[in-house]
Amino acid sequence: MSSIIVRVKQKQIAQLIAKGKRLDGRGLHDYREIKVEQGIIERAEGSARVLLGKTEVMAGVKIETGEPFPDTPNEGVLTVNAELVPLASPTFEPGPPDENSIELARVVDRGVRESKAISTEKLCITPGKKVFVIFVDIYVLNHDGNLIDASALAALAALLNTKMPNYEIEEGEIKIKPGYSALPVRKHPIAVTFAKINDKLVVDPWLEEEQIMDARLTITTDDDGNICAIQKGGSGYFTPKQVFEAAQIAKEKAEEIRKKLGWGKNGEKN
Repeated sequence: MSSIIVRVKQKQIAQLIAKGKRLDGRGLHDYREIKVEQGIIERAEGSARVLLGKTEVMAGVKIETGEPFPDTPNEGVLTVNAELVPLASPTFEPGPPDENSIELARVVDRGVRESKAISTEKLCITPGKKVFVIFVDIYVLNHDGNLIDASALAALAALLNTKMPNYEIEEGEIKIKPGYSALPVRKHPIAVTFAKINDKLVVDPWLEEEQIMDARLTITTDDDGNICAIQKGGSGYFTPKQVFEAAQIAKEKAEEIRKKLGWGKNGEKN
């Protein structure tokens, strides 16, 4: 696609948004279609694939034993990593994680951690010595915008799908027993991302909207509507009024997503 055609299309997108419309027919606060498939990686303790429109993200969970952090000796450990697979976008390059993948992992991690989604105290084996460590690995398979929301959904879906081995302690050692137990997930944090375009707040921006946005704001809320994480990106700004408006919309959209997927108060899937 020539640069002239790209500029014309971007101008069309901006003009439509200024009128409260979007090129793909959605309202300003509408999500693309969300599809979630769980249990897709046989060798992982938990896994999921999320399609958000054409954006595709996969998440896998592995469980190992390790030492707790010194300041939380009675709690297990959560660690989140993200990889932008080069085949997913011409802008992704092979090599060590760049600032975009690091930001993506941190935003997902913060939403899970600060919402207290996982009962980490139940992951303690021997206080101060040994705990379960939960590794969440996120892989972006196709980039068509709003990687944060898709990745956060994939991580949560994978955690809800995760099975922990049954065990007992004998003479200070872990003995694995038959069977599995569900990972103790008690909250369902949902990230909702906004793009600011022509002073309009646009939910779930697709790639071409991201390319013309002034700024990005992600608000993660828990099942009770409490804000547990906020991340701002881009060089533009949000007014206090826009932040308050975004917070209310994020709460409503998160509840819609939980209801649609059968998570949380309106129907547990875990």
